[in-house]
Amino acid sequence: MTDPRQFAPATQRNRDVILDVLRRALPATGLVLEIASGSGEHAVHFAQHLPALVFQPTDPNPEALASIAAWAAASGLGNVRPPVQLDVCQPFWPIANAAALICINMIHISPWEATLGLISGAAAILPEGAPLCLYGPYLRAGVETAPSNLAFDRSLRDRDPAWGIRRLDDVAAAARSAGFSGPEVTEMPANNVCVVFRRLPADPRRLL
Repeated sequence: MTDPRQFAPATQRNRDVILDVLRRALPATGLVLEIASGSGEHAVHFAQHLPALVFQPTDPNPEALASIAAWAAASGLGNVRPPVQLDVCQPFWPIANAAALICINMIHISPWEATLGLISGAAAILPEGAPLCLYGPYLRAGVETAPSNLAFDRSLRDRDPAWGIRRLDDVAAAARSAGFSGPEVTEMPANNVCVVFRRLPADPRRLL
């Protein structure tokens, strides 16, 4: 039989530095929802090193879901749930509650509407203080953009005009309007960053 597992070379390079951030950002226990899990390699790696947490991988793509399921089965881990098909642009998600949400390398390879859907969905399912953890390249005010990122941005927009590296200020503004804190930014290799937003207490004025 053909092995459905996909292999993403970047995962081998970035999974441990992302794990270092997650060790600090994630709660001690609870369900961690991963959006756009892709091959599934990240979810399995994080679950192996954070055994007190339960990881719920998701993806909208059936081939990715098959890969995630195969990686989870091969790992033998009990804290990786079967993958769920989830499109962040849909108004209702199949996961109603989570203790944390992570999303790796999605925002720049999807339309801006997907980022807004991600943030809106996260606001609906995360409790006060819970983290929304994002990883990838961003354009940042006051930080010179590496030539490699500018070239990457051009290549993305050539493939799809709706794609492209986002301005972190724009992502932060969308998160703030949905009830999240300002971003905690950690520099990462290859001109990427990890960004953590925290769910703020509900504003009672919004209920009036």
